[in-house]
Amino acid sequence: MPGGQTATYESLLRQGGEPMLREASAYFAGASGLHAALRHLVRRLDAEGIPYALLGGLALAVHGYPRLTEDIDVVMTAAGLARFRQRLVGRGYRPAFSGAQKTFRDAETGVRIEIVTAGEYPGDGLPKPVAFPDPADPGVAIEIAGARVVTLEKLIELKLASGSSAPHRLRDLADVQDLIARLALPLALADSLDPSVQTAYREIWEKTHAGGLGRMGER
Repeated sequence: MPGGQTATYESLLRQGGEPMLREASAYFAGASGLHAALRHLVRRLDAEGIPYALLGGLALAVHGYPRLTEDIDVVMTAAGLARFRQRLVGRGYRPAFSGAQKTFRDAETGVRIEIVTAGEYPGDGLPKPVAFPDPADPGVAIEIAGARVVTLEKLIELKLASGSSAPHRLRDLADVQDLIARLALPLALADSLDPSVQTAYREIWEKTHAGGLGRMGER
């Protein structure tokens, strides 16, 4: 690539053929370039004392629903993001594009790192009862295999709030359906979620168990 930059990780996955199949196989074995980038990121964030919690596809995998993903989604506070830019950009990480403030790449693997800040709103970005949490708050994240990940309940809340408010985020509703089916989640889990998304959870749970209704987001 120009300037000697590492090829992007998503370009590897999207080229298809044998390289993509090898990387996909490595991903499900926990030995992919993305996993290497994750381990590196966790070490650096811990060393700098930056609170964080994983979101997105990696959080799904940690909670028992592995699916191929091409980036690392992380929530930080605004102060944590500022420290990341000050301490780590140019030292193993670079902006993903000119002017990028929250999107970076691991310089070695080319894996994209998407950072959202606590207090932002999922989906359409408009104010709603569910917001991205402060990763340092009690009950927001748990540590699994050395990495901090949002709790299953918080992950489901965020995905329901996102998919219910933004048509381009229907994948988030499908993820909740897959979690319900794969983990045999109970209907009563709705009671532990934010009231604003309890009805959406119950509706998806009922559709998942009714059978023959297809996946969320399908026409």
